[in-house]
Amino acid sequence: MAKPLPLLLLFLLLTITSTTSSSSSSEKLKRMKKKKLTHFTVYWHDIVSGPNPSGAMVAQAPTTNTSTTGFGLVRIIDNPLTKGPTMSSDLVGRAQGFYASTSLEYVGLMMAMNFAFTSGKYNGSTVTILGRNEVFTDVREMPVIGGSGLFRWAQGYAQARTSMLNMTTGDAVVKYDVHVMHY
Repeated sequence: MAKPLPLLLLFLLLTITSTTSSSSSSEKLKRMKKKKLTHFTVYWHDIVSGPNPSGAMVAQAPTTNTSTTGFGLVRIIDNPLTKGPTMSSDLVGRAQGFYASTSLEYVGLMMAMNFAFTSGKYNGSTVTILGRNEVFTDVREMPVIGGSGLFRWAQGYAQARTSMLNMTTGDAVVKYDVHVMHY
């Protein structure tokens, strides 16, 4: 008959080995790669006027048109992202998502968008931004909450600075400096 102590040790060894080898594949992926910090700058073109706008108003409150802040407006966007501040600059992707005017006291937006890259070294990758944007503040900071492709497991922040705002048409160009930690 086998002695109980060696069997108990063998059982414990097998249990520990199987427990440590069953960690999830995402944990293994994180251990295999090192975290990287990536910084990039893009220009976000919000075109709401003219024959080919890149955004469409999809909802408004009964008081949106009389509100000094546009409170209640919701706009879906598919805005061009370029390397430079002009539309003739190289197109690197699209900002796809929406923003909503959510403040009664100032022009403040809740932004939810993906920067979907269509060219260059980030082609096929995305960065997801979700946060508060107080439009007339010089520098606005919003969190990066995720990404895909090269930016899988992304986290970080984006700083937005208005480059151009046409108060008559509502068209705007905003410089986004994005800092992303990813694997």
